Amino acid sequence: MALEPGILAGFLVIFIAVLFGPFKIKVIEENLEVFLFVCGIAAMTIAGMVELPGTETGWRMEIIEEALTSPLNALNIGGIPIGIFQIVLIVGLIIYKWHEPIQNAIRKVAAALSLKVMAFLLIVVLGLSSSVMSAILAAIILVEVVNALPISRKSKIDLTVIACFSIGLGAALTPLGEPLSTIAISKLSGAPYHADFMFLFNMLGKYIIPGILVYGIVGMFFLGKIDMKAQGAKAEEYNETLKDVIMRAVKVYLFIMALTFLGDGFKPIIVEYFIQIPSGVLYWVNMVSAILDNATLAAAEIGPAMSELQIKSILMGLLIAGGMLIPGNIPNIISAGKLGITSKEWARLGVPMGLITMAIYFVIIFVFKI
Repeated sequence: MALEPGILAGFLVIFIAVLFGPFKIKVIEENLEVFLFVCGIAAMTIAGMVELPGTETGWRMEIIEEALTSPLNALNIGGIPIGIFQIVLIVGLIIYKWHEPIQNAIRKVAAALSLKVMAFLLIVVLGLSSSVMSAILAAIILVEVVNALPISRKSKIDLTVIACFSIGLGAALTPLGEPLSTIAISKLSGAPYHADFMFLFNMLGKYIIPGILVYGIVGMFFLGKIDMKAQGAKAEEYNETLKDVIMRAVKVYLFIMALTFLGDGFKPIIVEYFIQIPSGVLYWVNMVSAILDNATLAAAEIGPAMSELQIKSILMGLLIAGGMLIPGNIPNIISAGKLGITSKEWARLGVPMGLITMAIYFVIIFVFKI
């Protein structure tokens, strides 16, 4: 059943607004969380005009409850629900209280190592460990280290973007890393896959681990020859107030709510069109995860009837594209908010790096069939 032209037009307008609004209109860039929240509400309202057999769409208590609670219990570690909001707030308060010894320790390590080695270790270690300590905590550690490094703002942004690609990939290796991996394991827990804790590691590890190492090497080259005395090349002094710490956690909460509404609001498009697309094409179509919640896309697209190739193509497409723009991944949201990175600054490196990475993995998965 094809969607009515008016419905499709409405979704297209929202999609274009979310994709280009932050780049073109300054007030949207400065209030990105509120803008995405409004777009999410609009998408949910339009979705309510669509009737899909066997699929609930539009406003309902279930999705309102999910939007309100998902920032509070997005991850489940050892049976204990842990939310993005709590982690960002608690770790932010810890850093606020003990920022001096934390930054001094980071600077001592940076002084003992070359900056290139520091960049490589930061990207690789956080990428690999994000599957255990969660992408949220990895992103918080990332921004504190980057802030303390004596490098220019451009280098800080480049290092952050590359590291977030690494964290986004690594977090998918276990259900502890991010909601997408938790959902994928849940959807594939029955026959024929009987997915367990190590299922995604066994399926995707051969792609993700080398990818993280390559990102580490790329990060070393992007830092280039840094003149420690060059203009703008300095470690940032901690200057946050208690209000800043609390407001950042509130903004992350609103951001996750907005992505929940956007992802569910676009469900009619996903159900009607995306799941009908061949694996090789869907791999590229999933670049929409750069602005939509990749966990929602995974929940709609993945099922036990799919082949291993289809599952791999869906997950890798979602994971890589998630690093391209700020709304695409939780680490991006946290890092951009803390470091004040704009959508244009992120996309300058994020988009070409995402496209090149997707092209490389496409060849590996679909041409060489590794």
